[in-house]
Amino acid sequence: MADFGVVQQHIATIGVDGRSYNVSVKIAFDGIEYIGRLWFAEALTTDSGIPDHGAIPGRSVDEAIEFSKRLTTEDLVRRYYRARADKRRYMHLRHAVDEILTKVKYMNRVAVTMRTGMIDADGGSQELDQIQQQLHEVVDRLKGVAGVED
Repeated sequence: MADFGVVQQHIATIGVDGRSYNVSVKIAFDGIEYIGRLWFAEALTTDSGIPDHGAIPGRSVDEAIEFSKRLTTEDLVRRYYRARADKRRYMHLRHAVDEILTKVKYMNRVAVTMRTGMIDADGGSQELDQIQQQLHEVVDRLKGVAGVED
C-alpha cells in the first residue's frame, strides 16, 4: 500500500448514527517523523472518505499504526464528528492537491539524497524525471475536478 512513502492501514470499523464507517490511518514520513491521519469512509462504498485533521505521530510506521489502534471507539467517534464538521466540499480536488504535495515532498527527498551522494546521480535523475512526469499528469487532471462537489 505504499505510495511515495504513504502507507494506509485499516484500524477499525465504527457505527455512527446507524451507519458503519471504516477507519483507516494514512501515514507519511515528513523527514523527521511518521505522521498519521485518520480517514473515515462509509462501509460498502468506494468513497475515499473524509480526513480527521488531528495528527498521530510516531517514530516508525508501526508505531503510528499502534498509536492509532490504541484509540477507543469513543475517541474514533469524536474524531469522526470533528472530521465531519470540517468536511470539505471539493474532495476530488483536495485529493489531487494532496497527491501533488506528496509527490513534491518525495521529489525533494530524492533530490537531497542524490545531492548528498546517498543515491547515484543517474538513478536519482531518472527518479526525478519520473516524479516530474507524474506531477504533470496530476496537474492535467485538475481542470476536470476543480469546482466539482462530492
